[in-house]
Amino acid sequence: MTANNKSIFFRGRLILCDRVERGVLEVRDGRIAAKHAFDWPLSPDSVVIDSLDGWISPGFVDLHVHGGDGGDFMDGTPEAFRAALSAHLRHGTTRLAVTTTVARHEQIIRALELTRQFRRLPHPTGSRVLGAHFYGPYFRYEARGAHPGAGIRPAVQKEFMEYLSFSDDLVAATVAPEIEGAKEFALACRDRGVRTNAGHSWATFEQMREAIGWGIQHVDHLYCAMSDKGKLRSLQMYPMQGGVFEATLYFDELTTEVIADGRHLDAGLLLLALKIKGSQRVALITDSSRALDMPHGEYLLGPTDGGETFVTRDGVGMLPDFKALASSIKGMDHMVRTFHDMTGQPIWEVIRMASLTPATIAGCDRDLGSLDIGKIADILLLSPTLEINRVFVEGMEIVPSAPLSSIVS
Repeated sequence: MTANNKSIFFRGRLILCDRVERGVLEVRDGRIAAKHAFDWPLSPDSVVIDSLDGWISPGFVDLHVHGGDGGDFMDGTPEAFRAALSAHLRHGTTRLAVTTTVARHEQIIRALELTRQFRRLPHPTGSRVLGAHFYGPYFRYEARGAHPGAGIRPAVQKEFMEYLSFSDDLVAATVAPEIEGAKEFALACRDRGVRTNAGHSWATFEQMREAIGWGIQHVDHLYCAMSDKGKLRSLQMYPMQGGVFEATLYFDELTTEVIADGRHLDAGLLLLALKIKGSQRVALITDSSRALDMPHGEYLLGPTDGGETFVTRDGVGMLPDFKALASSIKGMDHMVRTFHDMTGQPIWEVIRMASLTPATIAGCDRDLGSLDIGKIADILLLSPTLEINRVFVEGMEIVPSAPLSSIVS
């Protein structure tokens, strides 16, 4: 489509990082080459892609995602990767961080190996892989959420140095700051240029302050699987102390993320996070499981060998006793629509939280996350109601494969 230096032109309502304006994007050689006024004269032989009454958006970037369309990245098979990557491209995610779960050592290594493989040789009809989000096994047991409890363990140098041998392919690594070996792990990550997150943690406010000094910069899924003054009250009668939640809101150095599927958090919690942290420090994530685009039923979070059972009902994953949520089962387009509908925030700001903000957190905003000149042309054509119409990666249109469930049915 862009062969022989031929430009293509995207015309319509452009969703920029701070506003919406009508204009024309010129794309050449997979990047945004120029931006023109809406009435800029185009030659009769120009290739023009018009959004009509819809929107032109940057591709979505997902920092926290476990799978989709029946495949979990921890299954350790190319087939599972291809299924999940195709599923998320259908929902507008053009770049993602493959997110692991608590599992056996060799299972995590296999997931990292496949991440490296798919990062270097992209799946042609799927989201492009930014790298891996190393997520588990270094959690606090009581804050494990839906992850398998048996595999949770301290951060031991001999083991984690094997994971960090993949540092060039790691977008982030999560650790509960209060567990044994957390400081050594975080410092090793910092030395290798790997962003470190706090997550699945019952750390105190002071432990979080200390962890920032080790290089922790981000907190996983705000409000979920983390300590607050209520949880910590059971450990210490007085004085009351803050936890991960309060520290995330207080420290400007920390970015965070929210699951805006309409099931995990209500409008008030979303608005509180946005008011205190701002759209430049709160990313939308899916935290989506293999149940994305699959019928309601019983599934595993994590590998088929050793994963944790959960069920899907009412548009969300739940533990089998229905007493706690287990995962999201929605794509990023749903998160964008839901956040917009629930909070009433401007479309440009919500799209920013699904594109430029996560790209900035991941350190790839120089090339990704917005419709700025010089950036890679990952572009979405959205309907007036923010549904995905067409997907372009590096200026080339990609038609994702159909969901497995529709083929089976």
